[in-house]
Amino acid sequence: MNKEEFINYNFERYLYYWSNIAIGVGSFVILSLIPLDFLASPSNFKDFLFYRIIAAFSFVVLFFLNRKKINRNFQSFLSIIAGTIVAVMIALMIKDFGGHKSVYFAGIILLIIYVFGLIPFTLKTTSIAALIIYSIYLLPILSYDIIIDKSFFVSANVFIIACACSLLLLRYLSYKRLMKEFELQYDLEQQKKQLETYSTHLEELVQERTKELSISEKWHKSIFDNATDGVIVQDRNGTIINVNKKACEIHGFERDSLIGVNIELLEARGDKKQIDERRERILHGDSIIYETEHYRREGEKVDLEVSAKAIEIGGELFIQSFYRDITEKKRIQEQLMHSQKMESVGALAGGIAHNFNNILTTILGYSELLLEFSELDETSKLRVRNIESSARKAGIMVSKLLSFARRETHEIVPLNLHDVINDSVRLFEGVLDKRIGIKMELTSTLQNIDGDPNQIEQILMNLMVNARDAMPDGGLITIRTEATDVEKDRYEAPAYIIPGKYIVLVVSDTGSGISKQLMSKIFDPFFTTKEKGKGTGLGLATVYGIVKDHKGYISVESEPGKGSTFSIYFPASEKVFRGIEKPGIVSIQGYENIMVVDDDVDVLNFVKEILENHGYQIIPVSNSLNAVDMFRTQSETIQLVITDIMMPLMEGPEVIKTIKQIKPGIKVIGISGYSDTSVSKDKMVDAFIRKPFQGMELLAAVRRLLDTGIRKSPLY
Repeated sequence: MNKEEFINYNFERYLYYWSNIAIGVGSFVILSLIPLDFLASPSNFKDFLFYRIIAAFSFVVLFFLNRKKINRNFQSFLSIIAGTIVAVMIALMIKDFGGHKSVYFAGIILLIIYVFGLIPFTLKTTSIAALIIYSIYLLPILSYDIIIDKSFFVSANVFIIACACSLLLLRYLSYKRLMKEFELQYDLEQQKKQLETYSTHLEELVQERTKELSISEKWHKSIFDNATDGVIVQDRNGTIINVNKKACEIHGFERDSLIGVNIELLEARGDKKQIDERRERILHGDSIIYETEHYRREGEKVDLEVSAKAIEIGGELFIQSFYRDITEKKRIQEQLMHSQKMESVGALAGGIAHNFNNILTTILGYSELLLEFSELDETSKLRVRNIESSARKAGIMVSKLLSFARRETHEIVPLNLHDVINDSVRLFEGVLDKRIGIKMELTSTLQNIDGDPNQIEQILMNLMVNARDAMPDGGLITIRTEATDVEKDRYEAPAYIIPGKYIVLVVSDTGSGISKQLMSKIFDPFFTTKEKGKGTGLGLATVYGIVKDHKGYISVESEPGKGSTFSIYFPASEKVFRGIEKPGIVSIQGYENIMVVDDDVDVLNFVKEILENHGYQIIPVSNSLNAVDMFRTQSETIQLVITDIMMPLMEGPEVIKTIKQIKPGIKVIGISGYSDTSVSKDKMVDAFIRKPFQGMELLAAVRRLLDTGIRKSPLY
């Protein structure tokens, strides 16, 4: 309801309340003044008693009528009727006792005071009631009485009018005050309702915020507890005050065991100065990422990547750190770095071996020429043979370097790994100390692998020699094979292996083992822990190169005093072995014109001399560009070209391609310090000879091509 409706409603209830009181109490007041009638006019007592009883009874009737309805006009009407009844009663008493000189005019004054004082009439209603009461008093007197005592009558009327006016003013002020009070009540009610609305809204808002806070707290707790990284919160002194589940898993401790512990106790590196400096940086606002090592419950160490930042809670600074276990990542990175290092060293070794093979070719070639075409005494021949023997030993070392560098072409065929193992073990048992035993655990069925039997045998021999040397007081070498599907049995294989089917060759020993510090160096070329003169440092480097060349992987597990285990993964093969065609025997003499191209003058002279000594006409060229020009002018008379593969200005493949364009039918022999599989696969050469080579090997290849004209195997 609006303000006006509110005021009217409350005024009606207020009027109803006081009119009930006035009418109810009025009957009592009327009867309570009976003794006054007896004292004032004993002669009229009975009449006055009758008047009062009638008036009191009328008031009782009016009282019950007034309670039936709450309405301003109804209550005003009944109140005026009640006042009129009393006024009539008083007027009758005045008439019976003294007329205009009756002291009962005071009853009119009391009536006015009573009615106007108790009943909250409006000014208009009060004026009407006052006029009715005064008229009931004055008009009867004027109609039946002669005014003798004018002064008394005038004084009485003045009193009555003065009281009426005063009470009219009082009633007006009281009415205004009452209306103001109702307005204030309305305003207070509205404000109360508004406050209640605000309170309800605030309560709903608080409930909503509480709910959001509860949800947010659950979210944060869920994220904190279920984070895939470990989370540790420390105070500014490094004391742990909270950890999540992952942090407990990483360190192997229960949550209660970590709470209250200083983070420095977990630091494996223990550099307090660095820890303090790092903490100060974080507390001053830096967000830092660093790597560290922590102890686990079992005493092991775990590599961690840490991201830390200062957070403020309740006006206090804390350090929140995220810990990620990078142990496996570091291991794979080390393997990758080692692989890249080996690739780089391999490339270097290949380059050195290529150049060194040119030198060995010259040494061996001229040694052969000296022995065959020079008249030397026995002592000189022995010296030349010593030179030749040393050169061949050097050639074997270069061959190992080339195997490590994967610069040699091998005869890759499908083979049964068990056959190679059995042959190698039979060969090795003859030179094995009786205190060392060999145990073989070969699986009953095994797929073939694609490999070079000689190279696989070299892997086994190198590993068994190392195992033997690691057990000077005796022990056991175990050779085991198994088939594995890396996709399914991932937990058994190194993390960097490409998924697929593999044949695993495991060679283990019970020897001295390898320390963690040396583990990363064992495949490095020329690295050895053996005494000086007892090892070249190329054994494991060669193994590594051969394994990589076979698209396999090698892993090592070793512990000092408990032996070593080498696991080699070879991709399984579905191919069937078909055998290899071997070249026949040919003569070595000739008369044809041959162009020889090599940038190494010593090699060029050796080839020229060995061929000329067997009847051939040689055109030697040390510059590849000159060789092409000369071939253009003399191609009709040249039956064969022998060219080095690696040369400056124009490399061998380009030289071969150019001369083949000039004369498509020309036969070409390629020579190089290491095999170039690209020229063989592209059928660019008709034969390929690897340096260092013997004169007989070259003469046989030359004669075979010139006599048959049929392309043979590119490797001799």
